[in-house]
Amino acid sequence: MTIKTLILSVFVFLCISSSLIAQPVAKTSAKPRTIITTDGEVDDVDTFIRMLLYSNEFNVVGLVYSSSQWHYKGDGKGTKFTSEMASTVKRYGELTELRWPGTTWMEEYINKYREVYPNLTKHAKGYPTPDYLLSLVRIGNIDFEGEMNRDTEGSDFIKTILLDNDPSPVYLQIWGGTNTVARALKSIEDQYKNTPNWPTIAKKVSDKAIIYAVLDQDATYQTYVAPNWPHIKVLYNADQFWSFAYLWPRVVPAELQTYLSGKWFAEHIKFNHGPLLSAYYLWGDGQKIAGDPEHTHGDPEEAKKYKLNQYDFISEGDSPAFFYLIDVGLRSKEDVSYGGWGGRMIRSATNPYRWEDGKTVTDYDPYTKKQDAAYPQTRWIPALQNDFAARADWCVKSYTEANHPPVVSLTHAHDLRVKPGHRVTLSGSATDPDSNPVSYRWWQYEEVDSYPGNVMIQQPDQAKTSFVVPRDASAGQTIHLILEVTDKGTPALTRYRRVIATVVD
Repeated sequence: MTIKTLILSVFVFLCISSSLIAQPVAKTSAKPRTIITTDGEVDDVDTFIRMLLYSNEFNVVGLVYSSSQWHYKGDGKGTKFTSEMASTVKRYGELTELRWPGTTWMEEYINKYREVYPNLTKHAKGYPTPDYLLSLVRIGNIDFEGEMNRDTEGSDFIKTILLDNDPSPVYLQIWGGTNTVARALKSIEDQYKNTPNWPTIAKKVSDKAIIYAVLDQDATYQTYVAPNWPHIKVLYNADQFWSFAYLWPRVVPAELQTYLSGKWFAEHIKFNHGPLLSAYYLWGDGQKIAGDPEHTHGDPEEAKKYKLNQYDFISEGDSPAFFYLIDVGLRSKEDVSYGGWGGRMIRSATNPYRWEDGKTVTDYDPYTKKQDAAYPQTRWIPALQNDFAARADWCVKSYTEANHPPVVSLTHAHDLRVKPGHRVTLSGSATDPDSNPVSYRWWQYEEVDSYPGNVMIQQPDQAKTSFVVPRDASAGQTIHLILEVTDKGTPALTRYRRVIATVVD
């Protein structure tokens, strides 16, 4: 950062800070605002590539390099470091740096995005320009795992956004460690805690920040964020993400693994879809991440060792964090316990501001015929992968050659009040931008209902259907009905509408 840029940044920040109380509230963002923090692991890179294809669906306001228990740069002075995380200290012991992929890779992929951006804009509105995305990239706290002792360009950038006058939520995606976000919060605390404005500032930031974390990849959430910012909302994904991560061959039912196979990725993603997707990492593809000696997935012999085929999926373990922000009609952003493309979590029994998955948050897997802790995420794989394939086509095909998702609506309210024993009519409709025929499917999301039984949906394959509210349903219990509409295009694309029926006396 130049001196001129630094002075300008400080001036802008001081202006924002001094106007927190005096200025009127700004207009809120129409699309969800999000800041991505990443440690640059291979699955972060693949997640980043897919995220760029969906960047029209949300408002990216920050892209920040951070560290984690698996990746840190070191301070360049030979300082030795020992992890606070038991698994990492056991694996690596004391090191001066660890598998650091550098701080230019996001820019490299944004420049590949630049080459497909003109074609993407033919298919959907709202894609951010490559120059805008480049303007968001900052380097955060990267020297060591969990390092949050000093302000960085990245932490200051996050701090400024958390203190701005837009009251709309800021979704903080944690793809690596939480430390750069923690440093931003610590800097806010240091600046305001002993001032009269502190209660207002603390509430403002706590109301705005929503952390979506994929595991704890350093200790800073537990040691700093949780005790000092207890009212910040946290969505914590520790189990369900594995269906999109390294362990997918053990987690995803065999019937769905086709969508993660080398054959599928070679046909729909890797080849003939432009420079951005040709850089997507897959098993045995011959690619290598510089700076990470443990990224051996591109070696065909390594793939054989793990009984994987060439071009099989490696991992996008962080993708659920942005899947959650895509509005496909499942309403999960209203309440993450409803379940959706970003998984399903329930409120913690000990912390009302924290939602978690885990071994007790299960959906019934119809393939294994068992309750499964990953299935709240796994169940969406066909729809998610077909959608990814369509976006890949958008990189190179004209509008008429590609497919686009149907637009689904209800002919009645999304929330209904119903009485036991009464018949309830449900009705939806759909239009397809490509004039493809569509199919309808109504189903009950039983694991989400507070009513413990199931309902019989009449003619579930029709746009209009009905069900009878069970007579044993009690006042206050809910029944979640999903209208799923899939077009007949290639690849077939799916969108939804959710009806929540609440039982009344």
